[in-house]
Amino acid sequence: MRIEVYSTDRLGISQEILNELANLGLNIKAMEVASGVIYLNIESRDLDFETIQQSISKVDGVSLCQQLDLLPSELKQQHLQALLKRIPDPIFDLDAAGQVISCNHHRHIYLSRSSEQVLGITLTELRQKAAFSRDVSFEEQTFQAEVTPLWIDGVFSGAVVMLKSLDKVANQLSNFQQSISFNGVEDIVGDSPPILQVKEQLFKFAGLDLPILINGETGTGKELVARAIHLQSHRKDKPFLAINCAALPEQLLESELFGYVAGAFTGASTKGKPGLFELANGGTVFLDEIAEMSVYLQAKLLRFLQDYSFRRLGGDKETQANVRIISASHQPFEQFIAQGNFRQDLYYRLNVLNLVLPPLKARVEDIKQLCDHFICQACEQTKLTKPELLPDALSVLHAYNWPGNIRQLQNVMFRLTALNSGKQITAPMIKQVLNQFTSTFDDKPTVDSLNVMRGDSSDWLNVDNWQEAQSRFESNLLKALYPHFPSTRKLAQRLAVSHNKIAIKLRQYGIKCPSD
Repeated sequence: MRIEVYSTDRLGISQEILNELANLGLNIKAMEVASGVIYLNIESRDLDFETIQQSISKVDGVSLCQQLDLLPSELKQQHLQALLKRIPDPIFDLDAAGQVISCNHHRHIYLSRSSEQVLGITLTELRQKAAFSRDVSFEEQTFQAEVTPLWIDGVFSGAVVMLKSLDKVANQLSNFQQSISFNGVEDIVGDSPPILQVKEQLFKFAGLDLPILINGETGTGKELVARAIHLQSHRKDKPFLAINCAALPEQLLESELFGYVAGAFTGASTKGKPGLFELANGGTVFLDEIAEMSVYLQAKLLRFLQDYSFRRLGGDKETQANVRIISASHQPFEQFIAQGNFRQDLYYRLNVLNLVLPPLKARVEDIKQLCDHFICQACEQTKLTKPELLPDALSVLHAYNWPGNIRQLQNVMFRLTALNSGKQITAPMIKQVLNQFTSTFDDKPTVDSLNVMRGDSSDWLNVDNWQEAQSRFESNLLKALYPHFPSTRKLAQRLAVSHNKIAIKLRQYGIKCPSD
């Protein structure tokens, strides 16, 4: 029986109430005290509530005695359990000895068992001062455990552990990577013959669970097509994770792809980290600018593609990953292979299916449709009024060469929409914006005029090896061109490489922006 007693807040009143209950021969199972209220859970035995009520009411200061269903702590516990049941991830509450005292989803078989038995997390790990995370095996699955140690007044009182499946982590990453809404093939804009052919191939390739190599100039939408293939395939409900191989140094790219164990290298997280292949299990990994990958990583990727097993960096445990590899490049592979910069055997592994994306100049009939799409997209993102694209402006767009392809067209439309909200976009406006692109490349300085081969012939004869000579040439070239193309993007366009590669090279050689 549970009762609540309202009374004046005076010294000794709780003891007097307990004395009355003791005189009745009642055992107190639980008691909670708040300001002006006492909550009791008692063994009623054969006594009815009226008898108990009359006895308690004799105490001076008691104003009301009535029954209730649950004590406040019991009610809070029920609310907490209801909340925990709504959380799909397994959650464990551990005491100071590291034993499970509560958990969600009816996992009562784990109660009173140690965290080391259930999760492989030792008491020493739990007693860390700060929250941490690590991979654990639970119910024959791999989870990322987020552990929050509980310290009260400097005393360890337990910990809370939440498990997140790697699939969920990967899906969160996949959703984060997709910055705008994209539903697949139907969102690929255009109905010109070249793009219709791409869509037809896309449908065929989506049903063939084989590696795909996408070739196309910069800005033609290679990642968009790769994502469309994924969404059209049976892997659509699993993660799609993309990485630019030209954007990261070799060791960082290796750890991003394959993951690493705790302490694998200087600066590595103490908890380790799963790589994209592990996170994307069941889904698709898109390797953009694959031609920029180092020869060392090419060998490791080739080994992975043989049986889709790998080891984390610094680890010795073999892990299987069921992923589809889609790779892409704007570079000519034949030249890279001939120069020894790309493995021919890896090329054949990646190029089982091949998709070539047309440049925008080969599908000018799609430009109007693309412009409408980008204008609407810009208005939706900026909350601006849609401007009108006049026919003479469209004629200018049709006549332009579009070296930056669809990405450049998107940039132009976003800029014009922002500057002409609710107005008309005319031919002179288009020309003005396009001239800002093309004027950058007028009167390009030549390698000869810039004297890239600085130093006399004896300097070059004294280099120790090919790598040193190549590094010296690259450094001189970048130092010569950077003042004329003072941004990584402009310099990358001048040299027809990714801006990420330029940024890495500038950092490598310590070359500062001319304006600095």
